[in-house]
Amino acid sequence: MNSQSESDSAKYVILGGGMVAGYAAKELVKLGLKPGELTIVSADEELPYERPPLSKGFLAGKDTRESILINDAAFYEKNAIRLAWRTSITAVDLKGRVLLSSSGEKFPFQKLLLATGCHARKLDLPGGNLPGILYLRSMADSAHIRAAANSARRAAVIGAGFIGMEVASVLAQKNIETTMIFPEDRVWARVFTPAMSSFFERYYAQRGVRLVKQASLKSFRGDSALRAIVSADDREFPCDLAVAGVGAIPALEPFAKSGVALDGGVVVNDYLEASSPGVWAAGDIASYPDSIFDKRRRVEHWDNAVAQGQYWAQLMLGDRKPFRHVPYFFSDVFDLSYELWGDAAGSDQVVVRGDVNSPSFSVWWLRGRRLVAAFAMNRSEDERKVASEWIEARQVVSPDLLANENRNVQEAAVV
Repeated sequence: MNSQSESDSAKYVILGGGMVAGYAAKELVKLGLKPGELTIVSADEELPYERPPLSKGFLAGKDTRESILINDAAFYEKNAIRLAWRTSITAVDLKGRVLLSSSGEKFPFQKLLLATGCHARKLDLPGGNLPGILYLRSMADSAHIRAAANSARRAAVIGAGFIGMEVASVLAQKNIETTMIFPEDRVWARVFTPAMSSFFERYYAQRGVRLVKQASLKSFRGDSALRAIVSADDREFPCDLAVAGVGAIPALEPFAKSGVALDGGVVVNDYLEASSPGVWAAGDIASYPDSIFDKRRRVEHWDNAVAQGQYWAQLMLGDRKPFRHVPYFFSDVFDLSYELWGDAAGSDQVVVRGDVNSPSFSVWWLRGRRLVAAFAMNRSEDERKVASEWIEARQVVSPDLLANENRNVQEAAVV
């Protein structure tokens, strides 16, 4: 294929219509994007929207479609940003610098940002295609679950990570008999300490959620619709709605054969640059070197998509500095809100401030007395502020002072 001339190409093309695209567009406009310079190509049916409400306010019916859009339709029209929606890209020709769609349409580009996000991981079990078995990844998925919940009497949530915990919270508050089924011996074992898991398990049980631990699934049972989940040890869990939150798979298919380097995601450098010149990747699919933790990571959270979308926009308009960011996550379950910063992997000490049996405590993970991760729920602004700052600075702290609630958290920093 012949290369397109620059006059035929959009200066910037973003492949993917998720949060990266929404925040990159917003930042580009803020920094002086010229009309016609940006094209966003996506298989989505919706304008870029905030993802966290899908398992929180939108699922609960508190948020509307319009309220979770990152930018409204008028924003894209006003700034002459071309939107190619419901467009499936089947190939990325890096040599010809063009995207090829399933309909034959071509999208020439000068600079390309890959931001295709993830697909929900599906359960490959007998009966897995029965109506009533749902997954949560998109606004349409969330709307489908919300509609199904209106008539559901008994629901099963498969998985005890943050998606499972948030969905179970919403369903239980709709007065649906809710059961959480998961293979681990405690909720969100990958992130929480045993004491944290115990707190949340009690909290959920007190609000009517049944927890079924260390359970492997064998099949789904039902005729024309879901009626029960069957475990590997032949226990049956009656339900007419099941929501599976069992992970996600990076959406790499459109450019799998393009020649761009892949390793569980798109391999990028400190500037989110992929292996091919003029190509970047951001969001869920980007495998980037984390200079704070000296490791390569791929992050599937809202904050990472926002930060990398904004970063790329700034990079395109001349602000060239390495990407550096403390991983961050927040969650709302029942009447609780909490936040997480950093990466606890490899920590050798855990410090708690407050009472882990109450709805107000913080947890601090140390490695060699340096703060590497923190959790805060209903804590002071001082604690929330130093969490991210100390992690980025690799701050050495005094475990004894940090654990002492009678001392200001700032005093725990070792100068």
